[in-house]
Amino acid sequence: MSEAARTLVGVSGGVDSSVAAWLLQQQGEPVAGLFMQNWDDDGGGDCRADADRRDALKVCAQLGIPFLARNFAADYWRDVFQNFIAEYRAGRTPNPDVLCNREIKFKSFLDEARALGAERIATGHYARVDFSEGRWRLLRGVDRGKDQSYFLHQLGQAQLAATCFPVGELPKAEVRAIAARLGLATATKKDSTGICFIGERDFREFLARYIAVQPGEIVDPDGVVLGRHDGIAFYTLGQREGLHVGGVRGRPQAPWFVVGKDVAGNRLVVDQGDSTLLYATRLVSETMHWISGAAPALPLRCEAQTRYRQPAEACTVAAAADGGIDVRFDRPQRAVTPGQSVVLYRDNECLGGGVIAATDAPLDPHCLTSP
Repeated sequence: MSEAARTLVGVSGGVDSSVAAWLLQQQGEPVAGLFMQNWDDDGGGDCRADADRRDALKVCAQLGIPFLARNFAADYWRDVFQNFIAEYRAGRTPNPDVLCNREIKFKSFLDEARALGAERIATGHYARVDFSEGRWRLLRGVDRGKDQSYFLHQLGQAQLAATCFPVGELPKAEVRAIAARLGLATATKKDSTGICFIGERDFREFLARYIAVQPGEIVDPDGVVLGRHDGIAFYTLGQREGLHVGGVRGRPQAPWFVVGKDVAGNRLVVDQGDSTLLYATRLVSETMHWISGAAPALPLRCEAQTRYRQPAEACTVAAAADGGIDVRFDRPQRAVTPGQSVVLYRDNECLGGGVIAATDAPLDPHCLTSP
């Protein structure tokens, strides 16, 4: 890499990282782009890596910046994918993007950047970083509809000190407009969705290659058998699609949703409509990660977000066993799912988060009881 490049931009082949690199250029920052390959071709489908690499290379050429590529697939397999599979085997619903950010984009990539002589890294995430009162803070992106701080809550002081998010100050529409005005190769490229290593293939077929799945019964809350499921790992709380339960005699014409997973009995529990069985007012997390490096004074009044697309909700947070937290919401929350992350916010600042271990939803196998 050119010795003049102080910032290494993680160019993904998408429009956000492309514009991030251009914005840094406009600030007079010497930059280079690095494409991360996190999954090797397994012969099971198109994981987009080749096309994304070509697009990243085109953008770097258009901007006149050096292009590099590194294969972090071994790191990804060890530090992200094995956890992903273990969680599904346990009947939980993991979020691999959180681990990918912590272990790959802001660890393996950051280490590689430093080995190449760069002082910091940049990505196309919609988030912001600032330094206030002696510590680095992770803030929501200006575009709340695209804010990605939820996926970045495992970052710490060392990573934030060496990271910038150039598009975090912009709305997505403006990022698209910049790319179009510049004629960048990624200007009209669709945003990537889902899990990168699965790509354009059937999720169930992919997952069945790595874990043993066994069909079982779909039952209502009273244990009445309504149908058969393809494998309990394929379903998550609140799911409606793919149940193939409908038109049950004597039941109203209302949609069915997953309200519980009996992993030991290999039974999927479903109910109709906005079932109270889906709601929780309390959760306990596994070991909590605090972005500041230390827990604040507890109990704490703040907001908590339990899924990326769900709004943050007012709550009270207390300490729990083994470094976890006990979160009590002001109002019931729908489909709070073990394996997902609970992320805490105070105004626009992300305080940190942890994996949800249990809730007080009636069908949670580890159902919490409030004193």
